[in-house]
Amino acid sequence: MDPVAAKMIGAGIATIALAGAAIGIGQIFAAFVSGSFRNPEAAPRVFANVILGFALAEATGLFGLIIAFMILFVF
Repeated sequence: MDPVAAKMIGAGIATIALAGAAIGIGQIFAAFVSGSFRNPEAAPRVFANVILGFALAEATGLFGLIIAFMILFVF
């Protein structure tokens, strides 16, 4: 197998983390909206946890993107 093709395949596999992050972020905000409609008084108290969950889910996607770029341009 050509080394360039292997790098492209590896980078493509590493970007699967971006799809997982997108699904996770969608679930976090869907649960927040659903919960805030059920109990609007608790929404401001929970929002900090929602932002923390968003940041952690987004970080996993960014780590996958960094790995993909490292595969493409460093190795």
